[in-house]
Amino acid sequence: MAVPKRKTSKSRAGKRRSHLRASAKNIIEDKKSGEYRLSHHIDLKTGFYKGRQVLDPKE
Repeated sequence: MAVPKRKTSKSRAGKRRSHLRASAKNIIEDKKSGEYRLSHHIDLKTGFYKGRQVLDPKE
Protein backbone atom coordinates (compact mmCIF):
# COMPACT_ATOMS: atom_id res chain seq x y z
CA MET A 1 0.00 0.00 0.00
CA ALA A 2 1.33 3.45 -0.92
CA VAL A 3 2.06 5.70 2.03
CA PRO A 4 3.22 9.33 1.78
CA LYS A 5 6.86 9.84 2.76
CA ARG A 6 6.20 13.32 4.18
CA LYS A 7 3.27 15.31 5.51
CA THR A 8 1.48 17.43 2.90
CA SER A 9 1.85 21.05 3.94
CA LYS A 10 -1.13 23.39 4.25
CA SER A 11 0.09 25.53 1.37
CA ARG A 12 0.55 22.56 -0.96
CA ALA A 13 -2.89 21.17 -0.08
CA GLY A 14 -4.37 24.64 -0.62
CA LYS A 15 -2.75 24.90 -4.04
CA ARG A 16 -4.21 21.54 -5.01
CA ARG A 17 -7.68 22.57 -3.82
CA SER A 18 -7.57 26.05 -5.37
CA HIS A 19 -10.03 25.14 -8.16
CA LEU A 20 -12.50 23.35 -5.85
CA ARG A 21 -15.11 26.02 -5.12
CA ALA A 22 -18.80 26.59 -5.57
CA SER A 23 -19.67 28.18 -8.89
CA ALA A 24 -22.11 31.07 -9.06
CA LYS A 25 -25.47 30.27 -10.64
CA ASN A 26 -26.68 32.46 -13.51
CA ILE A 27 -29.81 33.89 -11.85
CA ILE A 28 -31.67 36.68 -13.64
CA GLU A 29 -34.80 38.70 -12.97
CA ASP A 30 -37.67 37.90 -15.35
CA LYS A 31 -38.73 40.95 -17.37
CA LYS A 32 -42.47 40.19 -17.28
CA SER A 33 -43.14 38.74 -13.84
CA GLY A 34 -40.19 40.20 -11.91
CA GLU A 35 -39.43 36.77 -10.43
CA TYR A 36 -35.90 35.40 -10.24
CA ARG A 37 -35.10 32.34 -12.36
CA LEU A 38 -32.18 30.61 -14.05
CA SER A 39 -31.37 31.94 -17.49
CA HIS A 40 -32.30 29.66 -20.42
CA HIS A 41 -35.00 28.03 -18.26
CA ILE A 42 -38.79 28.21 -18.36
CA ASP A 43 -40.51 30.51 -15.86
CA LEU A 44 -42.70 27.98 -14.05
CA LYS A 45 -45.10 30.60 -12.67
CA THR A 46 -46.07 32.04 -16.06
CA GLY A 47 -45.02 29.19 -18.37
CA PHE A 48 -43.18 31.55 -20.72
CA TYR A 49 -39.83 30.96 -22.44
CA LYS A 50 -38.25 33.46 -24.84
CA GLY A 51 -41.42 35.55 -24.90
CA ARG A 52 -43.87 32.79 -25.84
CA GLN A 53 -46.16 30.48 -23.89
CA VAL A 54 -44.56 27.03 -23.65
CA LEU A 55 -46.65 25.29 -20.98
CA ASP A 56 -49.66 25.96 -18.81
CA PRO A 57 -48.69 27.83 -15.61
CA LYS A 58 -48.86 26.09 -12.25
CA GLU A 59 -51.59 27.24 -9.92
